[in-house]
Amino acid sequence: MISRSDDARASVTVSEVRVLDGPNLYFTRPAIKVSLQLPGYLEAQEETLRRLAGTLELRRVRPGSPGSEQRQRFVLRLVERVVRRIASAGGTTRLGVRARPASARDEVVVAFPWHHRGRGEALGECLGEVLTRLLGEDGGAALDEAAARLREVAPGEAPRVVRPAVPVASITGTNGKTTTTRLLAHLGMTAGLRTAWSSTDGVLVQGELVEAGDYSGPAGARAVLASPGVELGILETARGGMLLRGMGVSSNDVSVVTNVSADHLGLQGIDTVDQLAEVKAIVTKVTRPDGWVVLNGDDPRVWAMAAGIRARPWAFSLDPDSPALRQSLSRGGRGTTVMDGDIVTLTPGGDPDHLARVIDVPVTLSGLSEHNVANALAATAAGLGLGLPRAAVVQGLLTFAPDPRQNPGRMNVYSLPLASGGSVSVIIDLAHNEAGLEALLRVADGLRPPGSYVHLGLGTGGDRTDEILVNLGELAGRRADLVQIVHKVHYLRGRTMDDLEERLREGLANVGMTPTHSWPTELHGLQGLLAAAEDGDVVAVMCHADRALLDGWLVEHGATPDGPAEIRHKVIVARGEHELQAEIDALEDEPDEQAAVAAARSLVDTHPGDPRLDYELGGCLDRAGKEEEAIGWYRKAIDAGLREPHRHRALIQLASSLRVVGRPEDALRILDDLATYRPSSVAVEAFRALARHDGGDHGGALAGLLTFVVDHATDPEDQAYARALRAYAAQLTPTPPPCGSS
Repeated sequence: MISRSDDARASVTVSEVRVLDGPNLYFTRPAIKVSLQLPGYLEAQEETLRRLAGTLELRRVRPGSPGSEQRQRFVLRLVERVVRRIASAGGTTRLGVRARPASARDEVVVAFPWHHRGRGEALGECLGEVLTRLLGEDGGAALDEAAARLREVAPGEAPRVVRPAVPVASITGTNGKTTTTRLLAHLGMTAGLRTAWSSTDGVLVQGELVEAGDYSGPAGARAVLASPGVELGILETARGGMLLRGMGVSSNDVSVVTNVSADHLGLQGIDTVDQLAEVKAIVTKVTRPDGWVVLNGDDPRVWAMAAGIRARPWAFSLDPDSPALRQSLSRGGRGTTVMDGDIVTLTPGGDPDHLARVIDVPVTLSGLSEHNVANALAATAAGLGLGLPRAAVVQGLLTFAPDPRQNPGRMNVYSLPLASGGSVSVIIDLAHNEAGLEALLRVADGLRPPGSYVHLGLGTGGDRTDEILVNLGELAGRRADLVQIVHKVHYLRGRTMDDLEERLREGLANVGMTPTHSWPTELHGLQGLLAAAEDGDVVAVMCHADRALLDGWLVEHGATPDGPAEIRHKVIVARGEHELQAEIDALEDEPDEQAAVAAARSLVDTHPGDPRLDYELGGCLDRAGKEEEAIGWYRKAIDAGLREPHRHRALIQLASSLRVVGRPEDALRILDDLATYRPSSVAVEAFRALARHDGGDHGGALAGLLTFVVDHATDPEDQAYARALRAYAAQLTPTPPPCGSS
């Protein structure tokens, strides 16, 4: 990159001449990008610009009023013509030139392909002087002199863009590109191919890290394809590399665009989501005509990219009735979606091919992680598009886990025992924008048992707009129960901690939330979140720089990464269900009470230590009239950590059994405690009344029940009698206990 800053008062300033070494936003081949500021042209008299148009042989021009959008469009045409005239006079004919407006009205970006670096840079560098002189009296001479100098410049090196000799997939998107890259690489290795890939983590060959760092740009592509013996290359392709250097390869066999959402706006001239989508589309334009472009059919901006491709379309969608799937098939393309709980592929005129159950694909977190279901669909399409065997794709889907080893930093779930008893779930995820945070909170909510809390460590990089930061705060405040701010000191990127935190707090305040703490590092934040968590809670941390540090700390303190079985168990528990729900339902439906007891004992014997099964055995014994034995199983279930929504039911049933066996005082103590945190429970109040009655307090039993009914009456007619009923309840005096009772 060559940069030059001229006098700010000049009519033209060349702020940057950038060499793009590969396919880019402007061309599918190497190009020179020149950023210009032209305040003199925006403010010039219309007659002056008409004269220039004549010199440059621009016909039918309407320069427009100074400072107007019409003027800006005229200046774009004029700059394009100047570049072509200099290039033609310098010996380069038929040069493609593209100009577009930049962020400010007086800023223009012009780009043209280069075949020799020296002359390409020289052409870009001379534009400022030529355009400045064109506003004077020697415009024609400026063009001729620039062309003469250009002919004298040494041509310089030719482009060295890599032409892949092995199948290559390029993967881009705002969210999900790293996970999709890793999963697709896993599919390639499962197929027996020597696979190399590049990502924000580095360059890896067969899962071994050979170069650490952010290699999601051209350097990563070159390193992957230079790996000895490589048979398949998977390239994570980020926006920054494409804008600053261009793509690292001349073409690909498969391209994937996962999604496009607001992120990193305001950088490198990309200010809107539509402009960002245009950048992401670069990978699709260089896909070979016989290759596949895999596009998210649920994202309108992504699916719109299908209009500009030469290759065949392959849509993926969570909705089997998506219009994008129909459009893809009608064009002779393919589709991947979810049908009847399975990942399936669609072909024109063919039956759906069912590959694997979503719940059996570990990266989906038992189907809980919707965005990872989409990533699995994208990787499936890309793998099949690369020609990987169907069996290898299926096996790869079933064996890729979202754990710290295979997918570090992306929805990694841990179980951490608490010193006070029980455990919490911890999620570490690189949720760096709104879409990522929404996905993280969806998973956290799906893992928490009823009655538990979601604790969020909220934080992101400073290179987000104020609007995005406020939106993150609002999203966190709506979806999490407790929020603590967790800073990333190495990712402030021009902001201060105070400034970044103020924006996040503003968003939280908009939805009535106040963060309980603020921490300077991710590790301090994790520790603070855990200090506030209780048994069954879920702690979610938006982690950027310190993933490995957090992973090490968690493991050191007894945490274990959850595998597919553990995650599936948590998802089922969070739904208030059980893995043996069918067998439990059968117990309740069994009309023979003794047969139900025998079946419940069998479940307890084959699954010892399961408090839910202990509770169900207690219930079967209760129904069979064996209350004394039932009491022991209820207590065992409660002591073993039985969770809601069954814990309070077990306490009610325990109290009921105690009352039946003649221990109403013990029953009342349990029910009084329950009433403090379930004050609206009809069952609790009814059993309290029965226990009081059995204990001899007939008046108190009736008074308490009357008061409860009045306090919870909602019908206006019932409420009309409230005063009278309260008066009756007040007149009822507790009945003294029988003589000699305690």
